[in-house]
Amino acid sequence: MVYQLTRNLSCEEIKKNGFDAYFVDHTTGVYAVAATGVPWTASYIQTKGDVIADLHEDMGAEQKARVTYDNILRLIDDPDIIDPIKFLREREIVHYQRFGEGLRIATEALDSKNYYLYNPEFDKNCGCNK
Repeated sequence: MVYQLTRNLSCEEIKKNGFDAYFVDHTTGVYAVAATGVPWTASYIQTKGDVIADLHEDMGAEQKARVTYDNILRLIDDPDIIDPIKFLREREIVHYQRFGEGLRIATEALDSKNYYLYNPEFDKNCGCNK
């Protein structure tokens, strides 16, 4: 998609659209960066080592991605870009649903053992739940 959007840009269009700083560093190559210019970092990936907390984090990430795709779809009118973005948006919805199923399964398993007193992934072998 980046190639489709940038393949025929003239130098004037690059400058006029504010793409010049990015172009200087990356030409038209894909560089993982937020729309605000903040580079992606692995610190965005959150984990607590607790199945309930981690599944909620995963579900939140899928919804944030869906909203991003919704916002992209509001701004574009190129069918060659709209179709793949719609696919990616649908994928986020399916991921959210699967994580939700995993959360339900994990919650039921933990409920059946009354595990909310401690973290079973960690505490079952270390004796920390005394």
